[in-house]
Amino acid sequence: MALAFCLCMAEAILLFSPEHSLFFFCSRKARIGLHWVGQTLAILCAILGLGFIVASKTRSELPHLVSWHSWLGVLTLLATGGQALYGLCLLFPRAAGVSRVARLKLYHLTCGLVVYLMATVTVLLGMYSVWFQAQIKGGPWYLCVALPLYPALVIMHQISSSYLPRKKMEM
Repeated sequence: MALAFCLCMAEAILLFSPEHSLFFFCSRKARIGLHWVGQTLAILCAILGLGFIVASKTRSELPHLVSWHSWLGVLTLLATGGQALYGLCLLFPRAAGVSRVARLKLYHLTCGLVVYLMATVTVLLGMYSVWFQAQIKGGPWYLCVALPLYPALVIMHQISSSYLPRKKMEM
């Protein structure tokens, strides 16, 4: 699951950043296609991870959905699915009956940022689990906690500075 959200989703979002993308030379249409590939991989990895988690919990006879991490994870998965539907509407606006593509794009960007931040918080909550803290201790644990925060800050800056509307300041 961490692979899905920390790697695939982050890279798929950063495709649109001129400073942080390896594909800055590609056309916008090609980057949209790569964005879809990355997001699809993120969703597939998340579903696969969820399957392993459910199987492991069932096999160990442990209860499901007993932590903040699990509840926020389920909400994040649902929100990710909603974002994929928004993306489909943007990809095929005529088929979806969308008349205001620019407004839907703004909603997709804003909700996408919220979903990515939800994923980041979910990953951080997972690092506070008893299992994770038993596996990684001391300085490496702090490094693991800091790792998801940097891409989140970069993505927040990218979306807020490049896409969201700015208020004009009058002096």
